[in-house]
Amino acid sequence: MPKGLKKANRNRLRLSVENRLINKVMYAIVEINGQQFKVEEGKKIFVHHIKDVEAGATAEFEKVLLVDNNGTVTVGTPVVDGAKVVCEVLTPLVKGDKVLVFHKRRRKGYRKLNGHREQFTELAIKSVIA
Repeated sequence: MPKGLKKANRNRLRLSVENRLINKVMYAIVEINGQQFKVEEGKKIFVHHIKDVEAGATAEFEKVLLVDNNGTVTVGTPVVDGAKVVCEVLTPLVKGDKVLVFHKRRRKGYRKLNGHREQFTELAIKSVIA
């Protein structure tokens, strides 16, 4: 434990570490639309926009690369056999923050402003089956 913390903060830190050690959760590393995500049951994630899905629909992803079940780690070669992640689509289209791309060359009168907004799909993880 760090010495510089107040006693209440030290106890809170100790309890959070103990809870993490006791309450191990099953998680998986899954590939969705070319990106890898760490998913746990009950969590929400934002992935790149998935076309042709509706709110409330169920999506299953079978490209599970790693599963940790209470300390027992199973690594796929390249995927874990029989493992899948079941998700519910909460919001099919969520727009991200606007990203501005600005180019300028000094003393040349050259300025170019371009921007874009990423599109995401919000998923709620229902279960991790391994």
